[in-house]
Order: sequence, then structure tokens, then C-alpha cells
Amino acid sequence: MKTRIIPFITGILLTSGTVSAASLDVKVTNLTQGIYFTPLLVTAHTSDAMLFQAGEKASSALTAMAEGGSLTGLSEILTGINANTMENPAGGLLAPVTSTMTSLETDAGNDRLSIVAMMLPTNDGFVGLNSWPIPTAPGTYHIYLNAYDAGTEANNELVVEGSGAPGTPGIPASPGVAPGTQGMGVTEMEENTNVHIHRGNLGDDEQIGGKSDLHNTVHRWLNPVAKVTVTVK
Repeated sequence: MKTRIIPFITGILLTSGTVSAASLDVKVTNLTQGIYFTPLLVTAHTSDAMLFQAGEKASSALTAMAEGGSLTGLSEILTGINANTMENPAGGLLAPVTSTMTSLETDAGNDRLSIVAMMLPTNDGFVGLNSWPIPTAPGTYHIYLNAYDAGTEANNELVVEGSGAPGTPGIPASPGVAPGTQGMGVTEMEENTNVHIHRGNLGDDEQIGGKSDLHNTVHRWLNPVAKVTVTVK
């Protein structure tokens, strides 16, 4: 078995041989009631590549996406490994209970599908599909996605302008329902500093003060947070 190491990826080659090219339609639906997705990254890549791995430290490129919605680092690496990638199919934020669709023409060997986007308002939460094997048989396939925590920032649930830069605490934006103000902060530290399933926003019911700037009747969620429909032609 051959191991291939890429800056944001470590993985083991799971299959051998050359996989044929494919034509895909990919539809992503936001299933939450009050969470927005930043511009999505949809990519087909080889089986030894991963955008993230639960239980492992987030890369700097993943951190930039999870804390501020930046796709630059991930896109540069995907270009370097000849992945087939579509950025921002929604043309901006993907609002709650809405969908976006894109098409991918994959090169031979790019037989895994991955999708990521930051979730707003969160500190470092993201929706993710990690190296899903693309079926070879034509048809329509449905996948439900969980929310992940990058483990790189304490979930203080405070909205702070300019906090989207990695290492700058706070939630960079809260689209939709306006957040509260003057929260004290839910926490200043996180015990789990690896990528893991997000515990969800806690929020509170105070517009001014309280622990959180987020609303417990709007900004909470339960997994799954997204549905992906893949049509293999």
C-alpha cells in the first residue's frame, strides 16, 4: 500500500488501477433553520487525498476555511494535485432551506468527492463531505452531511468584526437574524483541538448580555445540516 502525503491531506491509497472519468451533477441543500454556508468548495480528487480527517489536527488551509470561509489555501492545493474543483456554485452564501447545484467533469482517477464550507454564525464550524467514493454506475445518490468543528478556536459564540482571520477569536459575521450584543462568552478554551463533530451552538435568550451573542431559538441545529444529491451520468 502506498501512502501519499499532501500539505492538507494525509491518507492511504485505498484502491488501485485507473478509474474512468465521470460526469456529475451535485446539488447541496442547507437543511438548517438559521445557519448560512459560506461559498462552497466542491471537488473530485484521488482516493489518497482528504480535505480533513476527524480526530486529526486541522491544516492551516482548513483552518482558514473553517474560521473565515477562505477557500484560497484549499483551492491552491487542489490545483496542485490536479483535482476537478468548483468554487462558490451558489454565488455567495447558501441560506437556510435553500439549494445550489453545480456540474463536475472528472478526470480519470479523481474518484472521490469532497465538499466543505464554513457555517455562519460559528467560530470554526463547517459542513463537510470527506472523500466520498463516486459510484461508477449511473444514477442518483443522496448523502447527508454533519457539521464539524475544526478544533482550532474556542467556541465563545461572540460576534467580532474582523475575526475571520485564523487565530483571531470570534465569529466574523451573523447573516440572517441579527445577533445579540455584549455577551460574556460561552467558553475561553476547548479540550478537543482536533477536527470533530460540532456540539452545536448553545446561544441564549438575551439580546443584550448573557453568555452568547447567538439566539438559542435560531442558531442551534441538529445533525445532519446538509443534503447532497449526486447524479452520475
